Amino acid sequence: MFKIISKQQFSANVVKLEVEAPRIASSRRPGHFVIVINDEHGERIPLTIADADTKSGTITLVVQAVGESSRRICELEPGQYLHDVVGPLGRATEIRQGGTVVCCGGGVGVAPLLPIIKAMKQAGCKVISVLAARTKDLIILEEQVREYSDEVIIMTDDGSYGRKGLVTEGVESVLQREHVDEVVTIGPAVMMKFVSLLTKKYDVPTVASLNTIMVDGTGMCGACRVTVDGKTRFVCIDGPEFDAHKVDFDEMLMRLRSYN
Repeated sequence: MFKIISKQQFSANVVKLEVEAPRIASSRRPGHFVIVINDEHGERIPLTIADADTKSGTITLVVQAVGESSRRICELEPGQYLHDVVGPLGRATEIRQGGTVVCCGGGVGVAPLLPIIKAMKQAGCKVISVLAARTKDLIILEEQVREYSDEVIIMTDDGSYGRKGLVTEGVESVLQREHVDEVVTIGPAVMMKFVSLLTKKYDVPTVASLNTIMVDGTGMCGACRVTVDGKTRFVCIDGPEFDAHKVDFDEMLMRLRSYN
C-alpha cells in the first residue's frame, strides 16, 4: 500500500498526487514511469514520474481522469492509499551536456517533461520551455518549469494566457532566432507529430515521449506497438522516448483512435 501525502487539484479532471514510495524515489531518473493500481480490482495505469524527493521518500504523479480507474485515483485524498505502485520502469532520458534545448509540453505532457527540464538545466544546458494548452486553466506546473528554464513561452489556443496559437508556433519562434541543439516534445500524439515535422524542416534532432499509448507497461499486451525507423518497437520497454523523426505518427494516431 502506498500512502498519498498531498494532493493538488490542477483542473476539474487533473490532479497532482505526492505518494510515499521511498525505494522508487531513490532510484527513479527522468523519463521513468510507474504502474499504478488504485485498489485490488483496479486497472493498471502507467504514469510518468513528474518529480521525486529522496529525503521525504515521495514521488509526484499527475493524473488525468479519463476512464473509471483514473477517475477513482483522482478522487483519492491525502491519508488514503494506492494499492500498488510498481517501478521505476522504462528507459531513462538521455540528458545532453550543454547546448540549447527546447522542451515543449502540451497539457498534462508537462508533467513528464518537468524532470527532463530540471536535469537538462543541471547538466549545463540552456533550457527554453514551451508550454501549451487549450486555455489558461489547463497550463500546469508553470512555476516549477520556470525555476529550471532560462525562458518560458506559453501558448494557448484561445489566447487566454501567453501567446495565442499552437505549440509549434512557439517552438518555431525560437528556431528562427537562434541555434537549437535538441528539441524534446511530450504531449498529445498529434502535437508531437507536428512538432516533429517542424523540427525536421529545421534539421534539429528531436526526442518524443510516446507514453500516451501505453496500457500494460511491461510489454505483454502489445498495445503500445509503434513503428520506429521501419521496425516495430514497444513504448513501455524500448522507450518511452524515441527519435521523433523516425516515428510513424500516422500509424500511432490510427491505433489511438481504435480505443474510441
